[in-house]
Amino acid sequence: MTFVVVDNCVKCKYTDCVEVCPVDCFHEGPNFLVIDPDECIDCTLCEPECPAEAIFAEDDVPEDQLDYIALNAELAKEWPVITEKKDAPDDADEWKGVKGKIDYLER
Repeated sequence: MTFVVVDNCVKCKYTDCVEVCPVDCFHEGPNFLVIDPDECIDCTLCEPECPAEAIFAEDDVPEDQLDYIALNAELAKEWPVITEKKDAPDDADEWKGVKGKIDYLER
């Protein structure tokens, strides 16, 4: 099993999670993070670190966000690895908790 970043991360992109990852499985896009399912070791360290509550165990991904499982796998192959915490976007707190942000995801 792996962990998955879902809709809550879009336009928030807090990076607290990447600092605790022991295997560097996070990849960074313009306004979203993903987890590489081939690298994730299911350690659970990232989940409680996410201020946007955007990380779920694959088996616990909300039903309306199951597409994010494949999206994480796809984009992890395209985007670079991120291993250090960065500042969140200036408007991240405004987007935190907003539902249905898939249309705002930048590739």
